[in-house]
Amino acid sequence: MWQIAKKSNGLQDSELVSKTRKASEKISENIYIVANDPSLAFYRIQEHVRKVIQPILDKRLEVIHLQNNLQGHCYDMEYSVGAIRGIENSEEFFRNIQELIKTSIFLKQQLKYEEGKNKTDKDSTNSVYKRFSAHLTLDFPDFSGVVRETSQRMETIMISNRGQNIGELQRSHTTLH
Repeated sequence: MWQIAKKSNGLQDSELVSKTRKASEKISENIYIVANDPSLAFYRIQEHVRKVIQPILDKRLEVIHLQNNLQGHCYDMEYSVGAIRGIENSEEFFRNIQELIKTSIFLKQQLKYEEGKNKTDKDSTNSVYKRFSAHLTLDFPDFSGVVRETSQRMETIMISNRGQNIGELQRSHTTLH
């Protein structure tokens, strides 16, 4: 019986040694994986960042360039809208200018007539320009319809091109900088 116990003890010792060896190998393998896994993960992250950084920088520069262009076009559009509004409000000024021009032409004709009456030698003192301008009359068109039509056309263009690339009103924004 003692020998049976010795034999079973020997078997148990060899089994115990092999199980201990397997367990220690598994533990050391797990420690190795746990120790190296974060460095492998950081290596993969670094590799990914190196591959992606240049396209990201290129896109960022492109976005900045597009933003500057868009801002310039917005300035141009605001300037155009302000000019159109100014034209709409200038109808009264054009009428005043038209009346002043008519008045000045009438007064000029009266002066020419008076000069002609007072001068004894008409042919020697009157130039061709003076004789021609004495008979000129200017009829200026009514600008109110043109101003309304232009403002309506601009509003139609702005509404139809909202959200699109505006081709008809496009002007270089570099002149404003």
